Formats: sequence, C-alpha cells, structure tokens
Amino acid sequence: MRAIPGAARAYILLTALCAAACVQPAVRDPGSTPWLAAGMLAGLYALCELPARCRVLGRSLNGSVPVAAGSFFPVLLAAALLLPPAAAALVAVPGALLGRIEQRPRSARRVWRAAQLALATWAASRAQVLFGGPVALGGGGYGLTVPDFPYVLLPAGAAALAFCLVLTALDGSILVVAERREPRAAWRGLLASSLAPHAAHGLAGLMMAVLWRSPYGPLSALLVLLPMYISCWVFAQYHRERAAHQATIRALVQAVDIKDTYTRGHSERVGHASVLIAQEMGMERERIEVLRFAGILHDVGKLGVPTRVLRKDGPLTPEERRVIELHPEYGHEMVRGIAFLGEARGAILHHHERLDGSGYPYGLAGDRIPEFARVVAVADAFDAMTSTRSYRRGRPVGTAVAELERCAGTQFDPAMVRALVRALDRYGWRTAVTADEGTAPTTPTASTTPAPQASPPAPASPPAAASPSAPGPRGNVPSARTAQPGAAAPSGASTPSAPRTVGGATPRGGQGSRGSRGGPR
Repeated sequence: MRAIPGAARAYILLTALCAAACVQPAVRDPGSTPWLAAGMLAGLYALCELPARCRVLGRSLNGSVPVAAGSFFPVLLAAALLLPPAAAALVAVPGALLGRIEQRPRSARRVWRAAQLALATWAASRAQVLFGGPVALGGGGYGLTVPDFPYVLLPAGAAALAFCLVLTALDGSILVVAERREPRAAWRGLLASSLAPHAAHGLAGLMMAVLWRSPYGPLSALLVLLPMYISCWVFAQYHRERAAHQATIRALVQAVDIKDTYTRGHSERVGHASVLIAQEMGMERERIEVLRFAGILHDVGKLGVPTRVLRKDGPLTPEERRVIELHPEYGHEMVRGIAFLGEARGAILHHHERLDGSGYPYGLAGDRIPEFARVVAVADAFDAMTSTRSYRRGRPVGTAVAELERCAGTQFDPAMVRALVRALDRYGWRTAVTADEGTAPTTPTASTTPAPQASPPAPASPPAAASPSAPGPRGNVPSARTAQPGAAAPSGASTPSAPRTVGGATPRGGQGSRGSRGGPR
C-alpha cells in the first residue's frame, strides 16, 4: 500500500470542500432542483460504474482487463446539459464513490474521485449555460421545443471542453502535490491526450440529452449505453493486446536472466531508471512506456552470445570481446519485427554508443545517437555501479552519481545525467543483489538509498568508471579505468591490467583484462 502524503490529503480535502460548495445551491433550495431527473441520472451513472467492481461483469471475456474508467462520462455530460450546475454536480457523486479503485488507500481516492468529477460536471454545466445550452436544447423557452441544430453543438462542445480542462488541471495538480513532480512534467501531454476522448464523450452526452428531451422520454436515452459498452469492449481489446506485449517482453527478459544469472533483475531496474529520467525530462506518456521497454530489453542480444563467454571468469581474448560487442546488433535483429517497440529498437542497438564517438557498434556521436539510447546508457551504467552481485559490492549512490557526472559530455549526455540526479533526489534508489548464487561481499548495502546526502563520501582513490560501453561477463559491470600509480582500486572494482580510455571504454577489438570475478569488458 502506498501512503498518500499529508500535503496531498490536504489538497484532496480542499478539492472536496470546493465540490461541496458547488452542490450547496441544490441542497439549500431543493424546490428549484429537478430531483427526479437528477436521481435517475445519478442512479444510471452509478449503475454503469458498479459492474467494474464485479470480478465477472467488470472484466472482458478473457477475464484479464477491467472496464475502462471514464467510459461512462457521457452520462455526466448529459446531466450537465439537462440540469442546473449544482444538480449536475451531484449526479457524479454516487457513481464515483461506488466505482472501482485499484490502489490503496481507497477511501481517500474515492473522495478525490467524487470531488474531481463533481467539479468537472459543475464546470461543464456552467459552460453550456453561458452559451445558451438550455435554449438550444429545446427546453428554455423562446418557442423552441426541439434542439436547435447545429447551434446546440456549441454549448455541448463548451461543456465537453470545460469538463476536460477541469479534469486535466486536477489530474496534473495531484501529481505535483502527491508525487512531487515538476509541473511541466506533470501536465505535459495530459490535455492533448484527453481532448479527443472527451469530445467523443460530449457528442454521446448530447445524444443522451436530446433523446431524454424527446417524446420517447428518458428510457430512449438508454440506447446510448450500447455504443458506450461497445467502446468498453474495444478498450478491453486494446489492453488485452497490451498485456500480450508485456508477456512477450517478460518472456524475453526471463530468457536473458536464465542465461546470464549474474545480472538477474538488472533489466527491470534499468527500465525503471529510464522511466525516472524520461519523467524528469517531460516526455509524453506513450514515449515513456516505449522507453521502459527499451530499458528492459537493452541486453536481449545476450541471447546470441555464447554462455561460456558470458560466464567466463578469466580475461577475455580479443575475439571474445568482439563477440560480446555484437550483442546490441543481435538484440536489434531479435526485436526488428516487433512493431510496438518503435523507438526502443534504436535504443537496443545504440545503448553502448558514447557521446564522443568512441562507443560501439557504429561509433555514433552527439545527437546522432538516438535519444532513447542516451537515456538507457545512463540508466544502465548507474544500475551496474549500484548493484551488489555475488562477486563484488555495489557502490554508494553518491559515488555512482559522481562518476556519471565526471563522464558527462564525453560518454553520457549531460541532460540525461542531470535528469537522473533530480529523480534520485526526489525518489531515492533501491539497490539489490542481482546474482542468485554465492554470497555478497561482507559490507552490506542499504536496501533503500535515498538522495545523495545519505551516501558516504567518495573514496580518496579515483572511482572506477561508469562505462557500460565494454560489457562485463555478468552484464554491464562498471569498467575500471587506468589507476594512478600507487593508488588503491576502490572497493568492489576490478584492478585493470590494460590502459583504458576516459570513462572506461576499451577501443573496439582491443585487449581487455579483468579480475577473477567479473572484471569489465
């Protein structure tokens, strides 16, 4: 269960008070409120939301996808067109309180949902009144008994837009308060992704309102529920397909973990770190999801590398190093035909490129390296340095961050490094033992390492480089760089036996050595 911060609880309470103020006129003056219509619409909306709580009715035919939240917003928009603002706001409350809530604590989330929808419906009703909605719908006098098409589309559109804007504003603000996201990142893409669905909801709500006012009466408005349930079914098919994508990725990652047991869990953490970087940079949600796939699958090409090379304990020969350096190309070939990966395929191919052009497989430099690949490179190196494995202890977060910053501009994109540092300041980082054989070094690593102030100071000797550009036998073990004469190697790092370039990258095809338990390559 994820606790809601105190500031977020206060914000939820403030939003609920605002919603209560909006519905107060209906309660204070019950004689002017059409309670029958309001009750019927509120009951209809609650009835539509109830199946989502049922394990049988609330799921698609294959039993894996819940009914989509927001699928029945047309009922609320119909209420906004048919009722006064205060009464329309009340319509949203019962269904919101009874609707499906996935995460805990559920009580606070139900109150937030009810207040959010009540405010959005109130704003939608106010907007349509400003544009003469009651008159255009045929119920406000001036001799009109039928809707005034096409003018009625204007107040209906204004209602849908107001509904969308209020929901977007509240969705973004709760992310800022509850998750401490940057405002720019919290609201980026929310409005653009919501406009089209809410426009469709507005048209469906207008259809319900027109049928409600027609000679056939409120029962005819229920006909609009059929296309809404069809839209739920389509939404469920989309999520079923998405679940299949996730299963495909899990199978690939599991195959890599089975083959290279020394880096078990590494792929998932690289995907998580990539998402943290992307959120700080304000990427759109769709791209963030694809980037997560890129982080998870960045080492899938190891399936094409002989197991004896991946698990070799002694120094690598030049030929074995060249085989290892082919894993990005192997990975790209494996996922070439998976269309939903999109930009992730470029990240899989280029995540060992360096900003100065000395990486592999193609020696790309600067902006020629795909953006996703630059993100994954930073996430990959950071997790490799902070992970504790059976043959070495993970480094403190502060030491790893210092090494990333040292290599920024030559090996890593500085913007990506800064984004990761900001994310670590906000969320911290959970380290883990990635090997499931042997024992970790004697000095334990904290289970959760928060922001840099919790990290011990960097050792006096030069830290080992962060580069994943030369992959290790267990994955991307942080590479050691040329040691200063007489300086001791930092804890957990291999002692290099051959000179290396800045950041630890060995020129392609060059001779590399490592210690007996997994030095860099």
